[in-house]
Amino acid sequence: MLDLTYEPPKPKVIAGATGDWELVIGLEVHAQVASKAKLFSGASTRFGAEPNSNVAFVDAGMPGMLPVINEGCVALAVKTGLGLKAEINLRSAFDRKNYFYPDLPQGYQISQLYHPIVGEGEVLVDMAPGIARRVRIERIHLEQDAGKSIHDMDPTMSFVDLNRTGVALMEIVSRPDIRGPEEAAAYVGKLRQILRYLGTCDGNMQNGNLRADVNVSVCRPGDYERYQESQDFSHLGTRCEIKNMNSMRFIQAAIDYEARRQIALLEDGKEVIQETRLFDPDKSETRSMRSKEEAHDYRYFPDPDLLPLEIEQAWVDDIRASLPELPDEKRARFVTEFGLKEYDASVLTAEVENATYFEAVAHGRDGKLAANWVINELFGRLKKDDKAIADSPVTPAQLGAIVDLIAKGDISGKIAKDLFEIVYTEGGDPAAIVEERGMKQVTDTGAIETAVDEVIAANPAQVEKAKANPKLAGWFVGQVMKATGGKANPKAVNDLVTQKLGL
Repeated sequence: MLDLTYEPPKPKVIAGATGDWELVIGLEVHAQVASKAKLFSGASTRFGAEPNSNVAFVDAGMPGMLPVINEGCVALAVKTGLGLKAEINLRSAFDRKNYFYPDLPQGYQISQLYHPIVGEGEVLVDMAPGIARRVRIERIHLEQDAGKSIHDMDPTMSFVDLNRTGVALMEIVSRPDIRGPEEAAAYVGKLRQILRYLGTCDGNMQNGNLRADVNVSVCRPGDYERYQESQDFSHLGTRCEIKNMNSMRFIQAAIDYEARRQIALLEDGKEVIQETRLFDPDKSETRSMRSKEEAHDYRYFPDPDLLPLEIEQAWVDDIRASLPELPDEKRARFVTEFGLKEYDASVLTAEVENATYFEAVAHGRDGKLAANWVINELFGRLKKDDKAIADSPVTPAQLGAIVDLIAKGDISGKIAKDLFEIVYTEGGDPAAIVEERGMKQVTDTGAIETAVDEVIAANPAQVEKAKANPKLAGWFVGQVMKATGGKANPKAVNDLVTQKLGL
């Protein structure tokens, strides 16, 4: 494991007219379960299908249609709980959350208020190399998604698409342990990373497959500590919920605006009204959506069509045994196995696809050299071309072959960059390209010595300057490299120049 220092939450302090204020943040992250079928029907969950084409009778709320639990969704929820080091409840139950909206044809949402499938867990949020903070998970429950209301196709009408209706969601509820906008974004980022490693959610925020409801309140310094001692939420101030945030940048902007809005109200002698708000990214501000409902407003009651869900410990143990290596463990292994700095290991493990690519390149090779080429050359070029690792024109085998040529001394670093560019744009076997195009590094000291002698003989004035100022010897190295087309071994050139000039 990594040698981590666990920091207590550091509140963001905002100076107001009447004194300092601190932020308190809790998140409810809705993660779409990576299943091909919905939670209670066999309808497809494929994104981008024609409106209302992925709808079963039970999704549409047709009379007499009964829900049937999707075992695969349950397994992925359990897997997520295990990945977050959470308690798995062997007995859970589904409840009906009653409210009316056009995109909710049943008139209720099936969720788990009283007996969730997953209990308390934690997320270790990386704040800096070697520094992490714990954010406690209160619960994870399964629920079905609602449909989508569309208001911008015709100014006189609203349309409803039920394709999302019934899609399985995991609602991951944190404790109010987050104390600033940056920490909130880092938490969502770490949670997304873990889910993607587990394969339980694809984490696609643009498509709405991962979105967060952000609860924000402000309090005076010392009030949060009083809450921790008493667990009395009144110390934390009245919270407002910002719905459906699907961007790390917008999450930070919304929290900052909302905190300042609440502070302005309180310092004006007004009250913060508990409500649900939306974030307007164009104006970078939150606006009121509706008053915040409490549980009793939804008239929750056990769903009469679904028996309590009971699972066996042996089944949970089998899922635990199948867990992949998670990002923190993989990062620690990269540090010890490949001798990487923690920062480089963090970059390489940020996405599971990146980590897989690097391991294929580094297998049986110098890990540090492989990491340097993956991070600096490959990632840099992919970013420039706006490509993902899955679309890389250079395969791990090709990049590994380039690393081999460098390690054997067949090519210099400069030639390697030229070779990388050829492979990136044209493809081909790196070793064959080096042979065919005469790119092999000159290691014959006799040939290099001849080139050094010629450069020195042609530049007597520069020789005197170099003898007076040894730092100028680099000029001769550059001239020799230029004369040999960059093929001479740089170390051999440097050694001979130093020797010939008597430095």
